[in-house]
Amino acid sequence: MTTSERHPMTGNEMSGAAEGGIERHTYDVVVIGAGGSGLRAAIAAHEAGANVAIVCKSLLGKAHTVMAEGGCAAAMGNLYPDDNWQVHFRDTMRGGKMLNNWRMAQLHAQEAPDRVMELEDWGALFDRTPDGLISQRDFGGHRYARLAHIGDRTGLEMIRTLQQRAVALGIDVYMECTVTDLLKSDGAIAGAFAYWRETGRFIVFEAPSIVLATGGFGKAWKVTSNSWEYTGDGHALALRAGATLINMECVQFHPTGMVWPPSVKGLLVTESVRGDGGILKNSEGRRFMFDHIPEYFRSETADSEEEADRWYDDKKNNRRPPELLPRDEVARAINAEVKAGRGTPHGGVYLDIASRRTPEFIKKRLPSMYHQFKELADVDITAEPMEIGPTCHYAMGGVEVDPDTEVSVVPGLYAVGECSGGMHGSNRLGGNSLSDLIVFGKRAGDAAAAYASGLGSRPTVSDGDVAAAQQGALAPFEVDGGENPYTIQQDLQQTMNDLVGIIREGSELEEAIVRIDQFKERVGRMSVEGHRQYNPGWHLAIDLRNMLLVSEAVAKAALARQESRGGHTRNDFPGPDPEWGTKNLVVRLNADGTGVDLTEQALPEMPDDLKKFFD
Repeated sequence: MTTSERHPMTGNEMSGAAEGGIERHTYDVVVIGAGGSGLRAAIAAHEAGANVAIVCKSLLGKAHTVMAEGGCAAAMGNLYPDDNWQVHFRDTMRGGKMLNNWRMAQLHAQEAPDRVMELEDWGALFDRTPDGLISQRDFGGHRYARLAHIGDRTGLEMIRTLQQRAVALGIDVYMECTVTDLLKSDGAIAGAFAYWRETGRFIVFEAPSIVLATGGFGKAWKVTSNSWEYTGDGHALALRAGATLINMECVQFHPTGMVWPPSVKGLLVTESVRGDGGILKNSEGRRFMFDHIPEYFRSETADSEEEADRWYDDKKNNRRPPELLPRDEVARAINAEVKAGRGTPHGGVYLDIASRRTPEFIKKRLPSMYHQFKELADVDITAEPMEIGPTCHYAMGGVEVDPDTEVSVVPGLYAVGECSGGMHGSNRLGGNSLSDLIVFGKRAGDAAAAYASGLGSRPTVSDGDVAAAQQGALAPFEVDGGENPYTIQQDLQQTMNDLVGIIREGSELEEAIVRIDQFKERVGRMSVEGHRQYNPGWHLAIDLRNMLLVSEAVAKAALARQESRGGHTRNDFPGPDPEWGTKNLVVRLNADGTGVDLTEQALPEMPDDLKKFFD
């Protein structure tokens, strides 16, 4: 019998005591995370007949998806009829430097248009072409303009649409509720252990299917576009449950984040600025991206300002501006300019759209960016350039899943969105994240519901596992006079920023691993004061366990991959290595459960009918 102390949607107190002091609920499918992928998975599972709950760390509607501004990539051909799923598939694989799971990239390219049209059917208000079709804009790495958009607030509109549908369907939502452990029975998922962030009271979800949709882990870095929730919860939960992670060395540093004032350093500046004509200049006023075009993209990238500017008028017959190279290439170029002493006063470069577009165009196409810079930096982007620089933005690495069902190696455990791995390879193209969420969110929800309904008997949560999870969560209260979790977090963020950043060295990665081991020891001596109600220090103490595990996975994988590829750049191994291009690094929890081990694994073999697109 389900008992509850508060309503799952409102959080209001309800009558009735929770059995044994711990609240308990039973569902077929529990989705952890309320971003685009979590909402889409929950909707799919509900429509398949499952009893579904969504558990989210923050408030409903505050998920990181709202920060995805530029658009949702789908080869709909509304502006360029030559666009199709095959071209989108090719662009995605090349953007990921062929480290992608080819099947995931194929499914994504094939199904994205239908998922976008589905959003429109559910009420999403996309911008339109003069003919009334969904408008599509240009983004880095995409051969054609294929990002369906709503100004520069696309993620917000997607969340609004999916959230409205989930609420209308009556799906239970547990807001401000953090999952600390996954519970298993005979090797399969049996449920999840969590706590209410407001009261600190514990809650157990009994469910045979869990969908992880928790996003990334950017808060392990000092300068990041990520919000406070992004502490690698799903990655760490999966590891501790016995799942594997792949591509963890591949971390995307978005080329354009704010650099001034310090209070907003790292805040995202959408790629739409460059997609709509913005150019990058160094402190000398030179458009420097022409100096940083890699051979891999030279045949399709303009090598003069005249040719680049012509592209905006005739995109089909001209080569693309270098500002629209994939994100990893642009971020490295900006980093190189700053290191060479050609950066701005605040350590970035200039992004200029004011000299390229009218104020009316900018305010219509980029309303969020106009207000963001006006309010936070006192900069009018219709009249002057922006100062920008790379910021830790996106995790290509995540839970290793089956491409068709998103199930991990643990029966009943699924992963979607940024906490899953394989889809984007070593580098994600802008706009592919939003379509990734809805394509694989639906697939995961369908598969999770089918698995739950097909079980002969439901797995049961053991009292011993619940007691162990409770003890682990309360451990920081048992230490008197220990270290402050905020100090450890600050030291971890500085270490990851300095030693596991956009450009890496083997010796620095080795030092980072040593420091992470030291942080683990410090976490063992960490203490929190006060009680469980309204205690952010306790919340952080729990998050740190996840952040350290994920940081170790990133650092060890980055040290092992002795090449530069996509979002992984080694200064001591500056080029791609064909041998490394054929394999993934797989991360597992080590035998004693305190760290991670790595193994090499061959990439899935692409069939010949898809290989032809790369000849």
